[in-house]
Amino acid sequence: MSLFVDVHVLQTVPPSCLNRDDANSPKTCTYGGVLRSRVSSQCWKRATRKDFETYLDRSQLGIRTRQVFTLLAKRIAERGLPDDEATKLAESTLKLLGLKTATKRSRKAEDEDPGVRSEYLVFLSNLQLDKLAGLAVEHGSNLKAAEAKKAADSSHSIDIALFGRMVADSADLNVEAAVQVAHALSTHQISTEFDFYTAVDDDNAEDETGAGMMGTIEFTSSTLYRYATVDLARLETNLGDREAMVHATEAFVRSFVESMPSGKRNSFGNGTLPNAVVVQVRRRPINLSGAFEEPIISGAQGYVQGSAEKLSRYAQEVDDSFAGRPLQSWVTRVGEATAKLDVLGERVLFDALVTKLGQWLRERDER
Repeated sequence: MSLFVDVHVLQTVPPSCLNRDDANSPKTCTYGGVLRSRVSSQCWKRATRKDFETYLDRSQLGIRTRQVFTLLAKRIAERGLPDDEATKLAESTLKLLGLKTATKRSRKAEDEDPGVRSEYLVFLSNLQLDKLAGLAVEHGSNLKAAEAKKAADSSHSIDIALFGRMVADSADLNVEAAVQVAHALSTHQISTEFDFYTAVDDDNAEDETGAGMMGTIEFTSSTLYRYATVDLARLETNLGDREAMVHATEAFVRSFVESMPSGKRNSFGNGTLPNAVVVQVRRRPINLSGAFEEPIISGAQGYVQGSAEKLSRYAQEVDDSFAGRPLQSWVTRVGEATAKLDVLGERVLFDALVTKLGQWLRERDER
Protein backbone atom coordinates (compact mmCIF):
# COMPACT_ATOMS: atom_id res chain seq x y z
CA MET A 1 0.00 0.00 0.00
CA SER A 2 1.48 3.33 -1.09
CA LEU A 3 1.31 6.18 1.38
CA PHE A 4 2.21 9.83 0.90
CA VAL A 5 3.01 12.63 3.33
CA ASP A 6 1.58 15.92 2.00
CA VAL A 7 3.00 19.18 3.34
CA HIS A 8 0.97 22.38 2.87
CA VAL A 9 2.44 25.72 3.95
CA LEU A 10 1.10 29.28 4.04
CA GLN A 11 3.93 31.76 4.47
CA THR A 12 4.07 35.53 4.25
CA VAL A 13 7.27 36.94 2.81
CA PRO A 14 8.01 40.69 3.10
CA PRO A 15 9.82 42.67 0.37
CA SER A 16 12.28 40.16 -1.06
CA CYS A 17 13.78 38.59 -4.17
CA LEU A 18 13.98 34.92 -3.23
CA ASN A 19 14.39 33.50 -6.72
CA ARG A 20 15.47 35.46 -9.81
CA ASP A 21 15.12 34.83 -13.52
CA ASP A 22 17.75 35.48 -16.20
CA ALA A 23 16.92 39.21 -16.12
CA ASN A 24 17.42 39.42 -12.32
CA SER A 25 13.68 39.89 -11.83
CA PRO A 26 11.75 37.91 -9.19
CA LYS A 27 10.21 34.84 -10.78
CA THR A 28 6.49 35.11 -11.51
CA CYS A 29 3.76 33.30 -13.41
CA THR A 30 0.18 33.83 -14.47
CA TYR A 31 -2.32 31.72 -12.52
CA GLY A 32 -6.05 32.28 -12.40
CA GLY A 33 -5.59 35.04 -14.97
CA VAL A 34 -3.42 37.25 -12.76
CA LEU A 35 0.28 37.69 -12.08
CA ARG A 36 1.61 35.74 -9.07
CA SER A 37 4.89 35.58 -7.18
CA ARG A 38 6.67 32.28 -7.81
CA VAL A 39 9.58 30.48 -6.20
CA SER A 40 10.77 27.51 -8.24
CA SER A 41 10.79 24.02 -6.81
CA GLN A 42 14.54 23.78 -7.50
CA CYS A 43 15.14 26.88 -5.41
CA TRP A 44 13.30 25.59 -2.34
CA LYS A 45 14.75 22.10 -2.70
CA ARG A 46 18.24 23.58 -2.51
CA ALA A 47 17.23 25.62 0.54
CA THR A 48 15.96 22.40 2.12
CA ARG A 49 19.21 20.58 1.34
CA LYS A 50 21.28 23.42 2.82
CA ASP A 51 19.14 23.32 5.97
CA PHE A 52 19.93 19.59 6.34
CA GLU A 53 23.56 20.58 6.85
CA THR A 54 22.70 22.43 10.06
CA TYR A 55 21.72 19.29 11.98
CA LEU A 56 22.28 16.09 9.97
CA ASP A 57 25.60 14.28 10.05
CA ARG A 58 27.86 14.52 7.00
CA SER A 59 27.57 10.76 6.53
CA GLN A 60 23.83 11.16 5.89
CA LEU A 61 24.28 13.72 3.12
CA GLY A 62 25.65 13.95 -0.39
CA ILE A 63 27.29 16.55 -2.57
CA ARG A 64 26.27 17.65 -6.07
CA THR A 65 29.22 19.02 -7.98
CA ARG A 66 31.28 19.03 -11.16
CA GLN A 67 34.40 18.75 -8.96
CA VAL A 68 33.72 15.07 -8.25
CA PHE A 69 37.10 13.99 -9.68
CA THR A 70 38.89 16.35 -7.29
CA LEU A 71 36.79 15.23 -4.32
CA LEU A 72 37.53 11.57 -4.97
CA ALA A 73 41.24 12.25 -5.55
CA LYS A 74 41.41 13.98 -2.18
CA ARG A 75 39.84 11.00 -0.45
CA ILE A 76 42.26 8.64 -2.19
CA ALA A 77 45.25 10.81 -1.23
CA GLU A 78 44.09 10.76 2.41
CA ARG A 79 44.59 6.99 2.27
CA GLY A 80 48.33 7.45 1.67
CA LEU A 81 48.79 7.77 -2.10
CA PRO A 82 50.75 10.62 -3.74
CA ASP A 83 48.59 13.40 -5.17
CA ASP A 84 49.40 12.71 -8.83
CA GLU A 85 48.69 8.99 -8.45
CA ALA A 86 45.47 9.76 -6.53
CA THR A 87 44.31 12.07 -9.34
CA LYS A 88 44.89 9.44 -12.03
CA LEU A 89 43.18 6.77 -9.94
CA ALA A 90 40.18 9.03 -9.31
CA GLU A 91 39.78 9.65 -13.03
CA SER A 92 39.99 5.97 -13.94
CA THR A 93 37.58 5.01 -11.14
CA LEU A 94 34.92 7.55 -12.06
CA LYS A 95 35.21 6.72 -15.74
CA LEU A 96 34.15 3.18 -14.78
CA LEU A 97 30.83 4.79 -13.74
CA GLY A 98 30.50 6.27 -17.22
CA LEU A 99 31.39 9.80 -16.13
CA LYS A 100 33.18 11.92 -18.68
CA THR A 101 35.53 14.80 -18.09
CA ALA A 102 34.64 18.18 -19.51
CA THR A 103 36.51 19.61 -22.46
CA LYS A 104 38.86 22.24 -21.09
CA ARG A 105 38.01 25.76 -22.16
CA SER A 106 40.76 28.23 -22.90
CA ARG A 107 41.65 30.39 -19.93
CA LYS A 108 44.13 33.12 -19.19
CA ALA A 109 47.52 31.93 -18.01
CA GLU A 110 47.14 33.67 -14.68
CA ASP A 111 43.82 31.97 -13.93
CA GLU A 112 44.01 29.11 -11.46
CA ASP A 113 43.43 25.71 -13.04
CA PRO A 114 40.33 24.27 -11.32
CA GLY A 115 41.36 20.72 -12.18
CA VAL A 116 39.40 18.07 -14.03
CA ARG A 117 35.64 18.57 -14.03
CA SER A 118 32.78 16.32 -15.00
CA GLU A 119 30.61 17.34 -17.94
CA TYR A 120 27.66 17.97 -15.64
CA LEU A 121 26.77 18.07 -11.97
CA VAL A 122 27.16 14.66 -10.31
CA PHE A 123 25.28 13.81 -7.09
CA LEU A 124 27.05 11.28 -4.86
CA SER A 125 26.73 10.63 -1.14
CA ASN A 126 29.74 11.10 1.11
CA LEU A 127 29.57 7.40 1.93
CA GLN A 128 29.60 6.52 -1.77
CA LEU A 129 32.68 8.68 -2.32
CA ASP A 130 34.38 7.00 0.65
CA LYS A 131 33.52 3.53 -0.73
CA LEU A 132 34.87 4.42 -4.17
CA ALA A 133 38.08 5.76 -2.64
CA GLY A 134 38.55 2.55 -0.66
CA LEU A 135 37.96 0.38 -3.73
CA ALA A 136 40.32 2.49 -5.82
CA VAL A 137 43.13 2.09 -3.31
CA GLU A 138 42.46 -1.62 -2.82
CA HIS A 139 42.16 -2.64 -6.48
CA GLY A 140 43.91 0.14 -8.40
CA SER A 141 43.67 -0.29 -12.16
CA ASN A 142 42.14 -3.75 -11.65
CA LEU A 143 38.91 -2.33 -10.27
CA LYS A 144 35.91 -3.60 -12.23
CA ALA A 145 33.07 -1.37 -13.44
CA ALA A 146 30.48 -3.58 -11.73
CA GLU A 147 32.18 -3.10 -8.35
CA ALA A 148 32.45 0.65 -8.81
CA LYS A 149 28.81 0.96 -9.87
CA LYS A 150 27.67 -1.14 -6.92
CA ALA A 151 29.47 1.26 -4.56
CA ALA A 152 27.90 4.26 -6.29
CA ASP A 153 24.42 2.74 -6.19
CA SER A 154 24.26 1.79 -2.51
CA SER A 155 24.43 3.79 0.73
CA HIS A 156 22.30 6.56 -0.73
CA SER A 157 22.29 9.72 1.33
CA ILE A 158 19.05 11.26 2.60
CA ASP A 159 19.14 14.04 0.00
CA ILE A 160 19.76 11.66 -2.92
CA ALA A 161 16.97 9.34 -1.73
CA LEU A 162 14.59 12.27 -1.42
CA PHE A 163 15.42 14.34 -4.49
CA GLY A 164 16.74 11.66 -6.82
CA ARG A 165 19.72 11.55 -9.15
CA MET A 166 20.15 11.49 -12.91
CA VAL A 167 23.44 10.36 -14.45
CA ALA A 168 23.14 11.12 -18.14
CA ASP A 169 25.76 8.61 -19.28
CA SER A 170 24.85 5.79 -16.86
CA ALA A 171 21.11 5.38 -16.54
CA ASP A 172 21.60 2.40 -14.23
CA LEU A 173 22.88 4.84 -11.58
CA ASN A 174 19.74 6.97 -11.73
CA VAL A 175 17.70 7.28 -8.53
CA GLU A 176 14.02 8.09 -8.80
CA ALA A 177 13.06 10.97 -6.51
CA ALA A 178 10.79 10.20 -3.56
CA VAL A 179 9.73 13.83 -3.18
CA GLN A 180 7.73 16.14 -5.43
CA VAL A 181 7.97 19.85 -4.70
CA ALA A 182 5.60 22.35 -6.29
CA HIS A 183 6.55 25.85 -7.30
CA ALA A 184 5.49 28.17 -4.49
CA LEU A 185 2.79 30.61 -5.64
CA SER A 186 1.33 33.73 -4.09
CA THR A 187 -2.30 33.28 -3.14
CA HIS A 188 -3.08 36.69 -4.61
CA GLN A 189 -2.19 39.01 -7.47
CA ILE A 190 1.12 40.82 -7.18
CA SER A 191 3.02 43.57 -8.93
CA THR A 192 6.79 43.78 -8.87
CA GLU A 193 8.37 46.92 -7.43
CA PHE A 194 11.78 48.56 -7.66
CA ASP A 195 14.14 49.72 -4.94
CA PHE A 196 16.38 52.54 -6.18
CA TYR A 197 19.59 52.63 -4.18
CA THR A 198 22.74 54.72 -4.01
CA ALA A 199 26.05 54.04 -2.32
CA VAL A 200 28.39 56.74 -1.03
CA ASP A 201 32.15 56.57 -1.54
CA ASP A 202 33.56 56.78 2.00
CA ASP A 203 36.75 58.38 0.70
CA ASN A 204 35.11 61.06 -1.43
CA ALA A 205 36.72 64.47 -1.56
CA GLU A 206 34.64 67.13 0.19
CA ASP A 207 33.68 68.74 -3.09
CA GLU A 208 32.48 65.43 -4.58
CA THR A 209 28.91 65.04 -3.36
CA GLY A 210 27.59 62.53 -5.86
CA ALA A 211 26.93 58.85 -5.26
CA GLY A 212 29.72 56.33 -5.77
CA MET A 213 27.23 54.00 -7.46
CA MET A 214 23.49 53.63 -7.98
CA GLY A 215 21.10 51.04 -9.27
CA THR A 216 17.79 49.26 -8.78
CA ILE A 217 16.70 45.95 -7.26
CA GLU A 218 13.37 44.46 -8.28
CA PHE A 219 11.35 42.82 -5.50
CA THR A 220 7.94 41.51 -4.48
CA SER A 221 6.09 40.72 -1.27
CA SER A 222 3.43 38.05 -0.95
CA THR A 223 1.67 35.32 0.98
CA LEU A 224 2.80 32.06 -0.58
CA TYR A 225 1.18 28.64 -0.81
CA ARG A 226 3.89 25.97 -0.73
CA TYR A 227 3.37 22.25 -1.28
CA ALA A 228 5.46 19.07 -1.30
CA THR A 229 4.73 15.37 -1.00
CA VAL A 230 6.85 12.38 0.07
CA ASP A 231 6.30 8.97 -1.52
CA LEU A 232 7.06 6.74 1.46
CA ALA A 233 7.35 3.49 -0.51
CA ARG A 234 9.80 5.02 -2.97
CA LEU A 235 11.81 6.58 -0.15
CA GLU A 236 12.06 3.26 1.68
CA THR A 237 13.18 1.55 -1.53
CA ASN A 238 15.85 4.21 -2.10
CA LEU A 239 17.18 3.91 1.44
CA GLY A 240 16.61 0.19 1.89
CA ASP A 241 15.46 0.51 5.49
CA ARG A 242 12.21 1.40 7.28
CA GLU A 243 13.77 3.41 10.10
CA ALA A 244 15.98 5.31 7.65
CA MET A 245 12.83 6.19 5.67
CA VAL A 246 11.10 7.57 8.78
CA HIS A 247 14.18 9.57 9.75
CA ALA A 248 14.47 11.03 6.24
CA THR A 249 10.76 11.95 6.19
CA GLU A 250 11.07 13.74 9.52
CA ALA A 251 14.13 15.60 8.25
CA PHE A 252 12.44 16.62 5.01
CA VAL A 253 9.30 17.93 6.70
CA ARG A 254 11.34 19.93 9.20
CA SER A 255 13.73 21.44 6.68
CA PHE A 256 11.16 22.09 3.94
CA VAL A 257 8.99 23.98 6.41
CA GLU A 258 11.74 25.94 8.18
CA SER A 259 14.14 26.67 5.29
CA MET A 260 14.29 29.89 3.30
CA PRO A 261 15.99 30.50 -0.07
CA SER A 262 19.01 32.76 0.28
CA GLY A 263 18.44 35.08 -2.69
CA LYS A 264 19.13 38.73 -1.75
CA ARG A 265 18.67 37.95 1.94
CA ASN A 266 21.37 40.45 2.96
CA SER A 267 19.46 43.21 1.16
CA PHE A 268 16.00 42.33 2.51
CA GLY A 269 16.37 40.30 5.73
CA ASN A 270 13.27 38.33 4.75
CA GLY A 271 13.74 35.29 7.03
CA THR A 272 10.16 34.54 8.06
CA LEU A 273 8.62 31.31 9.33
CA PRO A 274 5.27 29.97 8.05
CA ASN A 275 1.93 31.30 9.19
CA ALA A 276 0.52 27.80 9.01
CA VAL A 277 1.59 24.23 8.23
CA VAL A 278 -0.73 21.30 7.50
CA VAL A 279 0.83 17.82 7.23
CA GLN A 280 -1.37 14.94 6.12
CA VAL A 281 -0.80 11.24 5.46
CA ARG A 282 -2.77 10.06 2.43
CA ARG A 283 -3.08 7.18 0.01
CA ARG A 284 -2.56 9.61 -2.90
CA PRO A 285 -0.88 13.04 -3.02
CA ILE A 286 -3.14 16.08 -3.37
CA ASN A 287 -1.89 19.58 -4.21
CA LEU A 288 -4.45 22.09 -2.92
CA SER A 289 -3.35 25.06 -5.03
CA GLY A 290 -6.81 25.04 -6.63
CA ALA A 291 -7.98 26.87 -3.52
CA PHE A 292 -6.26 29.98 -4.89
CA GLU A 293 -7.11 29.79 -8.60
CA GLU A 294 -9.42 32.69 -7.75
CA PRO A 295 -6.95 35.11 -6.13
CA ILE A 296 -7.43 36.35 -2.60
CA ILE A 297 -8.48 40.00 -2.54
CA SER A 298 -6.63 42.22 -0.11
CA GLY A 299 -8.51 43.93 2.67
CA ALA A 300 -7.77 45.51 6.01
CA GLN A 301 -6.82 42.04 7.27
CA GLY A 302 -4.24 41.36 4.55
CA TYR A 303 -3.99 38.02 2.76
CA VAL A 304 -3.30 35.44 5.49
CA GLN A 305 -6.80 35.13 6.90
CA GLY A 306 -8.44 34.86 3.49
CA SER A 307 -5.82 32.34 2.38
CA ALA A 308 -6.32 30.17 5.46
CA GLU A 309 -10.09 30.24 5.12
CA LYS A 310 -10.01 29.31 1.43
CA LEU A 311 -7.46 26.55 2.01
CA SER A 312 -9.55 25.08 4.81
CA ARG A 313 -12.77 25.19 2.83
CA TYR A 314 -11.24 23.82 -0.36
CA ALA A 315 -9.43 20.98 1.44
CA GLN A 316 -12.70 19.83 3.02
CA GLU A 317 -14.55 20.07 -0.30
CA VAL A 318 -11.88 17.98 -2.08
CA ASP A 319 -12.04 15.37 0.67
CA ASP A 320 -15.83 15.22 0.51
CA SER A 321 -15.95 15.06 -3.30
CA PHE A 322 -12.92 12.93 -4.22
CA ALA A 323 -10.27 11.96 -1.74
CA GLY A 324 -11.91 11.02 1.52
CA ARG A 325 -10.37 11.99 4.83
CA PRO A 326 -6.60 11.70 5.26
CA LEU A 327 -5.33 8.83 7.38
CA GLN A 328 -3.77 11.35 9.75
CA SER A 329 -3.42 15.12 9.84
CA TRP A 330 -1.71 17.73 12.01
CA VAL A 331 -1.81 21.53 12.00
CA THR A 332 0.71 24.07 13.27
CA ARG A 333 -0.38 27.68 12.96
CA VAL A 334 0.26 31.21 14.21
CA GLY A 335 -2.43 33.65 15.35
CA GLU A 336 -6.19 33.85 14.99
CA ALA A 337 -6.02 34.65 11.28
CA THR A 338 -5.31 30.96 10.61
CA ALA A 339 -7.90 29.54 13.06
CA LYS A 340 -10.09 28.07 10.29
CA LEU A 341 -7.39 25.49 9.58
CA ASP A 342 -7.97 23.73 12.90
CA VAL A 343 -10.71 21.59 11.33
CA LEU A 344 -8.10 19.94 9.09
CA GLY A 345 -6.21 18.15 11.85
CA GLU A 346 -4.85 18.04 15.37
CA ARG A 347 -3.30 21.36 16.34
CA VAL A 348 0.23 20.89 17.74
CA LEU A 349 3.53 22.73 18.07
CA PHE A 350 5.77 22.14 15.09
CA ASP A 351 8.35 20.04 16.98
CA ALA A 352 5.48 17.86 18.20
CA LEU A 353 4.13 17.61 14.65
CA VAL A 354 7.42 16.16 13.39
CA THR A 355 7.59 13.78 16.36
CA LYS A 356 3.99 12.61 15.96
CA LEU A 357 4.50 12.04 12.24
CA GLY A 358 7.54 9.87 12.96
CA GLN A 359 5.71 7.90 15.64
CA TRP A 360 2.74 7.30 13.34
CA LEU A 361 4.98 6.07 10.53
CA ARG A 362 6.89 3.73 12.84
CA GLU A 363 3.66 2.22 14.13
CA ARG A 364 1.66 2.12 10.90
CA ASP A 365 2.15 -1.61 10.24
CA GLU A 366 0.24 -2.30 13.44
CA ARG A 367 -2.86 -0.56 12.12
